[in-house]
Amino acid sequence: MNIATAARRGMVLCSACRMINRAAGSGELACARCGAHLHFRKPNSIARSWAFLVAAGIFYIPANLLPVLHTGSIFQTTTDTIMSGVVHLWVTGSWVLAAIVFVASIVVPGAKLISMAVLLTSAQRRSRWRPQARARLYRATAYIGRWSMVDIFVGATLVALVQFNLIASILPGPGAIAFGAVVVLTMLASQSFDPRLTWDGLEEARG
Repeated sequence: MNIATAARRGMVLCSACRMINRAAGSGELACARCGAHLHFRKPNSIARSWAFLVAAGIFYIPANLLPVLHTGSIFQTTTDTIMSGVVHLWVTGSWVLAAIVFVASIVVPGAKLISMAVLLTSAQRRSRWRPQARARLYRATAYIGRWSMVDIFVGATLVALVQFNLIASILPGPGAIAFGAVVVLTMLASQSFDPRLTWDGLEEARG
């Protein structure tokens, strides 16, 4: 059974202005409204997404092991990793902030890495396993990727530090750079992934 998809009807969505265009003839396609190049599928979607995802996975390790902040006062100088910040917040009684930092800075980035790996692996294998669930997983991953977790961690940590010391200086550590790279790379991985690949296996089976 042939499924009446937009691509089979010769329609393609412009990624720049979101206008639906009808492909006319062969050759290079351009949007009728803004002139942007049109593609029925994102070029090299799987390869690009894997590249960004692997790079994010590499940066995820130093982001959690290296210091994120160097704080100094007239009495002492301390360094904090993400996990040590979570522990400090918990010990000092800021349990809600500790939970927010832990989820936003450790759980969510790890979950994004795993979810994108699942989406890419199933798309490569043209899997027919629960395409609707995978489509929802992609939408959730893309939505979460819009929110930067760096500000949450830094803001919560600074609040905790200011509560018990007079801070003379606050400097970002190498872990902050790695953590920022994880946020950006996971966003690029989700944006490079073409969600239409999720349905290819199902269309081939019905075709």
